[in-house]
Amino acid sequence: MKAYVFPGQGAQFVGMGKDLYDQSPLAKEYFEKANDILGYRITDIMFEGTPEDLKQTKVTQPAVFLHSVISALVLGNDFKPEMVAGHSLGEFSALVAAGALSFEDGLKLVYARAMAMQKACEIEPSTMAAVLGLADEVVEEVCEGIKDAIVVPANYNCPGQLVISGSIEGIDKACELLKEKGAKRALKLPVGGAFHSPLMQPASEELQAAINATTFSTPICPVYQNVNAYPQTEAEAIKQNLIAQLTAPVRWTQTVKNMVTDGATEFFELGPGDVLKGLVKKISAEVTVG
Repeated sequence: MKAYVFPGQGAQFVGMGKDLYDQSPLAKEYFEKANDILGYRITDIMFEGTPEDLKQTKVTQPAVFLHSVISALVLGNDFKPEMVAGHSLGEFSALVAAGALSFEDGLKLVYARAMAMQKACEIEPSTMAAVLGLADEVVEEVCEGIKDAIVVPANYNCPGQLVISGSIEGIDKACELLKEKGAKRALKLPVGGAFHSPLMQPASEELQAAINATTFSTPICPVYQNVNAYPQTEAEAIKQNLIAQLTAPVRWTQTVKNMVTDGATEFFELGPGDVLKGLVKKISAEVTVG
């Protein structure tokens, strides 16, 4: 079975999407439509901006979304997914590619999400850190043990790689304790804030209104969602899971395991970079099927 996966924030690079724009009239049409919807030429930043310009959450998220979704759209009839999933922001790309959301509505929601997250980041200084070389249970235990600051597991990326999220104080404490527990690395990430943590609650409330005002349809195939790693085809349930996503962890390890168990034999990554391909390989190696 063919599974398509879509990357999240962090996959961006200057020049992303330019080959699509130059080589496909359909891609060019969608990129120009996006410029009109956003009210500024995001393509100029994607193709020729500085890494700093591209790194802003309000630019990064729509940029990665556009590259991912347009990559699927230009495949036309060759795009026949039997299941899809996206990492964090990539879930919106997956939903558009699978027909649960229109291109226009998907882009508007991603931009609303980016702006809401940017605002939430400005309320309280916060960050994330990558933890390598420890079992998930050990990381969870350390996070739970810190009572005087916010720190939670945020991205279950693959076995031995978990990203934590929280206040500056919480992350500093957790990194110190995790190194004592034997982590190969516990390294702060260059991100704007504590994504997928309780600190995103203001953004979640803002996004909820936008999601509730948007029409969702039944997708052409199951969408494996971040919050519970399960396949979903029911529009209302998809919406609720999407609302919960901003403050809940991304269960990518479990998502890929479930996709493999449910019959995925080929994974294709659509969007900038190939980070998910590497994660899928590591996760798949740990799954026994049949």
